[in-house]
Amino acid sequence: MTRIGIIAGNGQFPLLFAQAAREKGYGVFVAAIAGEADPALEQAADQLIWMHLGQVKKLLGFFRRHGITDTVLVGGIRKTRIFSDIKPDLKAVMLLASLRHTHDDGLLGACARFLEKEGVTVRSSTFLLPGILAEEGCWTRLNPTRANWADIRVGFRLAKEIGRLDIGQCLVIGGGSVLAVEAVDGTDATILRGGTLARGDAVVVKVSKPNQDMRFDVPAVGLKTLETMQAAGIRVLVVEAGRSVVFDRDAMVALADHTGMIIVALSEDEAPDAQKKRSH
Repeated sequence: MTRIGIIAGNGQFPLLFAQAAREKGYGVFVAAIAGEADPALEQAADQLIWMHLGQVKKLLGFFRRHGITDTVLVGGIRKTRIFSDIKPDLKAVMLLASLRHTHDDGLLGACARFLEKEGVTVRSSTFLLPGILAEEGCWTRLNPTRANWADIRVGFRLAKEIGRLDIGQCLVIGGGSVLAVEAVDGTDATILRGGTLARGDAVVVKVSKPNQDMRFDVPAVGLKTLETMQAAGIRVLVVEAGRSVVFDRDAMVALADHTGMIIVALSEDEAPDAQKKRSH
């Protein structure tokens, strides 16, 4: 039996991946981050250990005992946890000491390189779930207004820029002005901050970084994203087609159509000319 390791953070992605792996005949071996991963993973895994951030030796020992040579990094880690609940062992200290900074790209890339030096290949987080990536088009009955499209074009470009700087993947824009930019507090907090400043329609834009490594930290949206937007009074969501993970798409579209919200998935090439299209 082919085996796959899962380094599991929060959200539903790790459980969806584990279930897909089991259905495809993989043995599933999960290293679950304490305080982040869903306990339901215990039922979906052949073997599972709980570990804290920084317990690299424990992770490698688990993988070696079970003959794991391929793994995925799925699910989020609250960035605040890096400052409050990390228990680095000697290997982790050496890894951190080799970094110029602890921005997401640098840290995750260094972790992947470290694992691969130890004989564990890091696979794309979507390789067993290609259908989870955002499909291009307008998904909802309503289409963006002319003013929305203007914000979408500007917001998409600026979101790519904050991604290039490794600040975040999401922003809120309205009336041509950026109302909130994702930082360490995450997407939901960004949406709520933007909502306090919005006047009329605002747009949430969430995209991949320009040099996104699709093995990890792929931007993700789901039903909770729309619920947060609803609470913030924001009606329009834009994601990047083919480079964003979407959970609960049918439920998202149903909620959006019921409440008069709009969901659009664009590719980077299309974004500058976005208003020339779109129907579902």
